[in-house]
Amino acid sequence: MESPPTPIRIHAAGSLRNALRALTTAFTAATGAAFDVRHGPAGLLRERIEAGDRPDLFLSANLAHPARLAELGLARPPVVFARNKFVALARRGASITKASFMIRLLEPDVVIATSTPVNDPSGDYAWEVFAKMDELRPGALAILDAKAQRLVGGGEPANPSGQYDVLAEALRTGTVTVFLGYLTGIAAMAAKVEETKIVTIPPEINVVPRYGMAVLNGCGAAGLDFALFLMSVPGQALLAEAGFQPASG
Repeated sequence: MESPPTPIRIHAAGSLRNALRALTTAFTAATGAAFDVRHGPAGLLRERIEAGDRPDLFLSANLAHPARLAELGLARPPVVFARNKFVALARRGASITKASFMIRLLEPDVVIATSTPVNDPSGDYAWEVFAKMDELRPGALAILDAKAQRLVGGGEPANPSGQYDVLAEALRTGTVTVFLGYLTGIAAMAAKVEETKIVTIPPEINVVPRYGMAVLNGCGAAGLDFALFLMSVPGQALLAEAGFQPASG
């Protein structure tokens, strides 16, 4: 009797949960490969790897965390394999639009929610937006840093079933006015919470989330094949179906 294949071990950002499920299913169907996937905030997953955990691949929602592993000699330099859009989900009655975005976020009645910076790249991207606002409106960063509530991304696991229930309820009841995050996650929440709408963040203060893949030292041949599949036309098509943007562009 043949022994089962050694699973391809992947540590991946929680925002990749749905996309990675489609990718691994397709790859397994084509090759018979097995997978062992751990999702969580990318910063915490990087810390796990630094502490001795050794997946084959690390899929982060930014480039900084996989680049750190490369600097430490634990992985090859990262490559961008997908991009996301950073948007806001706001209560319909809050008068938050693309045109009023900066003014409204600074007003006292607007309660802001984000992911947790350092632990979760989504939180880091939010603070990048705040910093860009500060360049146009000096003092904005201090105001936003003081009032932004870090409601998600503070620990593992990230993005399990019901992950955004607290946030969705807060938006529904009005205890939170606006949340900054990835379009891939926000689109589903907007469809469920009738009181909300997706707001485009003005381009002069927005960021483009770039997702980085690092191949860890000791990655097996199957893991390398999956990394190539992720960058292939079929792999990129599956990412696009999950709402992600192409790796280049």
